[in-house]
Amino acid sequence: MGWEDKWRPQGGGGQRPPIEIPEIKLPNLPPINSSTIAIGLLVLALVWALTGFYKVGLNEKGVVLLFGKYTKMAEPGLNWFFPTPIGDVIKVKIEEIKRVEIGFRSEGRRGRAPNPNAFHEESLMLTKAVNIIDIDMVVQYQVGDAVKYLFNIADSRRSLFDRGLEETVRNVGEAALREVVGRSEIDQLLTTEKSRVQEEIRVLMQEILDRYDAGIIIGLVQFQDVHPPQEVKAAFKDVNNAEEDKNRLIREAEGYLNQIVPVTRGKVEQVIKEAEGYRAEKIARAEGDASRFLQQVNEYNKAKDITRKRLYLEAMELVLSTSNKFMVDKETASKLMPILQMGSGPAGMVGGVTEGGGR
Repeated sequence: MGWEDKWRPQGGGGQRPPIEIPEIKLPNLPPINSSTIAIGLLVLALVWALTGFYKVGLNEKGVVLLFGKYTKMAEPGLNWFFPTPIGDVIKVKIEEIKRVEIGFRSEGRRGRAPNPNAFHEESLMLTKAVNIIDIDMVVQYQVGDAVKYLFNIADSRRSLFDRGLEETVRNVGEAALREVVGRSEIDQLLTTEKSRVQEEIRVLMQEILDRYDAGIIIGLVQFQDVHPPQEVKAAFKDVNNAEEDKNRLIREAEGYLNQIVPVTRGKVEQVIKEAEGYRAEKIARAEGDASRFLQQVNEYNKAKDITRKRLYLEAMELVLSTSNKFMVDKETASKLMPILQMGSGPAGMVGGVTEGGGR
């Protein structure tokens, strides 16, 4: 009979294999007395006290708690305070720029980009004229007051605090965004008034958080994307194109106006100057003629016969200087006719010679 047969149960019973338990020998401990207990407690107290040292970075603030109640603010450097469970120190990075996204998320779980339509309840809102617009916004903030930051908004437990604070800032940002957009026109949001709206949202968020004593400073509010809903995007695009064409034509008209007005003004000035010159010339000539006539009148009054004869001679000189007529007496004219080959002219004229002895 083998070992298996020997220890196999028979008839519902049977023997069990023997179990050998080794003997354990405990070391001989020295007797415990009061001095040993005191030394142990002293060592434990020393170790506990050493755990009270902590270091605060240059960009941090240490909020010191005594039995869970705020006591003081620890400055950067090596510090000591009662360790847990008596005291605690929460370090807050006051220079860290935190970010909250409204209407979208840059990354989803496991690093995958989330569905862009998953946050439409945050991004879709109404404008002043009851138009629907889709806005994605980023808010950047940092800690201004570490104590208010820790105790006035969310649960101060570190596992829940950051998440609760982020949701608070997101809710405040969404509320401020909807309020400002609700009193703005859609064209302003899509074109020229983005900067003004962003600054107005930042100021409103800061006012709300200050009323909460949040200890947060809103540094930047920026639109990531502003567009009408997908269903009416094509129609809005046509409207924007028409608006751009209108603005372009207005700029062209203004450019033509700025070009033609100076030229026209120059021509007007030129005509005015020419007219003024012509007027001055005519006035000067008329004044000269009048002055000369008055001088002649004065001379005439002094010696009428002499002046009359002089005027006659000057007039005849002016007339005869351009004439080809010869004035001779009658006898001379009959002698010159064969030489000059002059025929008979009108009465009193022979050819181009006047007969008679006139002066």
